[in-house]
Amino acid sequence: AKHYKILDIIGEARDLGVENLRGSGTIAGETSRAYDETFTLTYVSGRTVGIGAYLVRLGQRTIQKGTNAPILLTGYSALNSLMGREVYTSNLQLGGTKVMYNNGVSHQCVRNDLEGVQSMIKWVSYVADRKGGALPFTALAAGDRIDRDVEFDPIKLGLSEFDPRHLLTGEEIETKEGEMGDTKWVSGFFDRGSFTEALAGWAKTVVIGRARLGGIPTGVIISETRTVEAKTPADPATPDSQERVWQQAGQVWFPDSGYKTAQAISDFNKEGLPLMLFANWRGFSGGQRDMFNEVLKYGSFIVDELVKYEQPVFVYIPPTGQLRGGAWVVVDPTINGEVMEMYADDNARGNVLEPPGAVSIKFRHKDVVAAARRVDHVLKNLYEKLKELADSPDEAKLIKKDIKEREEKILPVYQQIAIEFADLHDRPGRMMAKGVIRQIVSWKNSRRYFFNRLRRKLAENEVSKEIIKADPEITKLSQARLELQSWYEEVAANWDDDVAVYNWLSSEEGKQQLSSHITTLTGDSIAAQVMKLGQNDSNAVLKGLMGLINDLKSQNKNEERDALIQKLRAGVLLLN
Repeated sequence: AKHYKILDIIGEARDLGVENLRGSGTIAGETSRAYDETFTLTYVSGRTVGIGAYLVRLGQRTIQKGTNAPILLTGYSALNSLMGREVYTSNLQLGGTKVMYNNGVSHQCVRNDLEGVQSMIKWVSYVADRKGGALPFTALAAGDRIDRDVEFDPIKLGLSEFDPRHLLTGEEIETKEGEMGDTKWVSGFFDRGSFTEALAGWAKTVVIGRARLGGIPTGVIISETRTVEAKTPADPATPDSQERVWQQAGQVWFPDSGYKTAQAISDFNKEGLPLMLFANWRGFSGGQRDMFNEVLKYGSFIVDELVKYEQPVFVYIPPTGQLRGGAWVVVDPTINGEVMEMYADDNARGNVLEPPGAVSIKFRHKDVVAAARRVDHVLKNLYEKLKELADSPDEAKLIKKDIKEREEKILPVYQQIAIEFADLHDRPGRMMAKGVIRQIVSWKNSRRYFFNRLRRKLAENEVSKEIIKADPEITKLSQARLELQSWYEEVAANWDDDVAVYNWLSSEEGKQQLSSHITTLTGDSIAAQVMKLGQNDSNAVLKGLMGLINDLKSQNKNEERDALIQKLRAGVLLLN
């Protein structure tokens, strides 16, 4: 008798098996591509497990409900079964907002579905209706206007420590006059009530979000200036693990905040938003733990994302801000000169080292002593007396004592002078002289300046892209801008006037002139391409022209066909 051994069971219908994994892989790939190609946003309103959790992350932008909406790879009961003991008590312990909001997976956290829908609508309101489309303009809140000063100034308000968000949003402060509790709004840089923060629970030394400048949606990045607390929770699966809490200094990039900055830049670029980067960093944290935690890698991610950026990027060193060392390097406008520009406030600072550090290297103690002996009249006289008393050791000893006392008295003053001298090398005037910033923009006037600049750059880039499309020989925005500048200077001379250039670009007369120029440029470009093709194979060009004539005939475009033939005949006669 024959015996059969079952080797594989395929089944008659599709079942839970590898075919599901194939489908999950397909969905994952499509979601990843969707993030690059369009706007993606996920609202987690209930439990999402396995591939669902991966899809949340692959779509990047995530809003998570705070109750009963965990993001999981494996449920808590399955993990308990795997470990053979009751370790976890709920799915929220594994993937609730206390985990996912604090580790940067969830961008925003809401209490209920109503808040979730509101957050989604608000987020979408910052984004164009299609990729590459015009950004949506939103009217300003009542009482706010575009042409106004920025009033929240930490220097004038006498604030040594403040929430950097107030630079962006302004703040309600108590008035000195009137009844107790009376407040007034001190305006910030962006439109009132337009700033929406994201990823607030993670990497708190950097603040990122979206706001509007004169109604124009903008991505925002600013550094936290205060010391913040970071936490790593204890894992119940590891009995000897403990919650770890440590301090992170403000104005410093750490591994998590470097990654957060790069992630935000990537999101803003995909959303087609211009970027306003308020640069106030002293550098990167270079301790052993942070080097091990890949601060170097995540810092370089910032450069990678800026290189890819396609919309205007304004790097601005705000009042009391400083940009030094490696922190300057990763946001320098030469990284992507096509779209990046750098500016500084009157009270900003920038250099390799801070003044005390520069003095400790460039002007050491012996140099300070030498300067004091060269400049201080009392010391000079004492040293002259010392020379005269070479034969009187006792009197010379007293003079040396006087010299020592004098040096101890005046050296701290000279040290402060040296630090002030070093600080003078860090100021915006030197940045301008060296050409590393485009302009000094006072904080008070920054809102109106950057609104006019942004409006002009957006309109300019839109026309520049049409120029690139019209002429394949022009491949960069900078080349297209030179062409655009030559067209503008045919009718005006003030190319550096942002308001005048924007008015021309948006006027009916300007649009007609641009349309005429682009049509001419397109025709010249096609003619150049045909001539280049003819140099390679003139018979092929002739064959193509004959095919075009026949094609026009078959489409009943007789007028166009006759006009083309007439032009060809006229051209032949001219050649003869």
